[in-house]
Amino acid sequence: MADSKPLLSLNEDTVAAEALLQDVFGIVMDEVIRKGTSASEKVCEWKEPEELKQLLDLELRNEGESQEQILERCRAVIRYSVKTCHPRFFNQLFSGLDPHALAGRIVTESLNTSQYTYEIAPVFVLMEEEVLKKLRALVGWSSGDGVFCPGGSISNMYAVNLARYQRYPDCKQRGLRALPPLALFTSKECHYSVKKGAAFLGLGTDSVRMVKADERGKMTPEDLERQIGLAKAENLLKRCHGSQASYLFQQDKFYDVALDTGDKVVQCGRRVDCLKLWLMWKAQGGQGLERRVDQAFALARYLVEELKKREAFELVMEPEFVNVCFWFVPPSLREKKGSPDYGERLAKVAPVLKERMVRKGSMMIGYQPHGTRGNFFRMVVANPALTRADMDFLLNELERLGQDL
Repeated sequence: MADSKPLLSLNEDTVAAEALLQDVFGIVMDEVIRKGTSASEKVCEWKEPEELKQLLDLELRNEGESQEQILERCRAVIRYSVKTCHPRFFNQLFSGLDPHALAGRIVTESLNTSQYTYEIAPVFVLMEEEVLKKLRALVGWSSGDGVFCPGGSISNMYAVNLARYQRYPDCKQRGLRALPPLALFTSKECHYSVKKGAAFLGLGTDSVRMVKADERGKMTPEDLERQIGLAKAENLLKRCHGSQASYLFQQDKFYDVALDTGDKVVQCGRRVDCLKLWLMWKAQGGQGLERRVDQAFALARYLVEELKKREAFELVMEPEFVNVCFWFVPPSLREKKGSPDYGERLAKVAPVLKERMVRKGSMMIGYQPHGTRGNFFRMVVANPALTRADMDFLLNELERLGQDL
């Protein structure tokens, strides 16, 4: 008779694994799902790097740790991480928690497959085809193909590569020797990945022609025409179909990069996102998604209206979609807009307030400069859990944090 000890050991390991996962899921439910989405909790318990290293004890040792220690490390990771699901995390596009997307991630990570072939991933291959079909329909395409990308940079590179292949399909087989010198037209406001993509694809960064943008950040047709003329004069364009394709993509892409109008939906990466999108669509349907968009529009409008009512705030520009950009004007700078150092002093306000709010853990908002405009707060209203009360809190908290500036 075969020795039964290996089977017994396997069963013991299985029981231990189940117990560990049950405990970890319990911690996630308590610390992330419940506390992490509660406005009464901190967005982040901030620690300086050296202090955090000591608290986490990050050293990789040769010996393993007990299950109790592992669970405590899970709690520590959550405790000192930024809660992007928090209703007062306004910092990036990925704010908020969608339970259907999280369920999709848990299922796909548990199955741990990859979509090489139908043989290894029959469900996800069919699901991917259906999701891509729906995404194509959303932009008005009745046919075509698609690929899930792991982020914006690689998406831009794929687009440039596709534009080049559309004009010069021989380059797939013959490589760069099949290509004449090319020009790639993009906005001066473009993402850094455009030049990076040109280098990566062998076009060279010198092939990227930067086209002027207006004050709204949009490419100006007149300067595009001028740049195309210069490229033709330099004999870089015998015909401009390939470059025009690049330009058209980059113009559209620039709008998304500048305004962050939701291109993450199209750029979702890794195998997990197919099921995430599928579950979200199944759970909410088109009407549910439309309601969320309408809610975001309504909250963005409400925020803008409140900004205009308060003397402590100034809009950088009228918002497009749900992208709201504004300055907080502290008491020391009010009614001093014409002074020589006004812009320089105003640009220092957002970094100070950002540090104060992060250290306190009350909220997080991103800031940035743009052209001649100094640092301003930039908020994308995207979290489905946001309410008017959160918008009011944001403005009140900025006024409270900045009263002494």
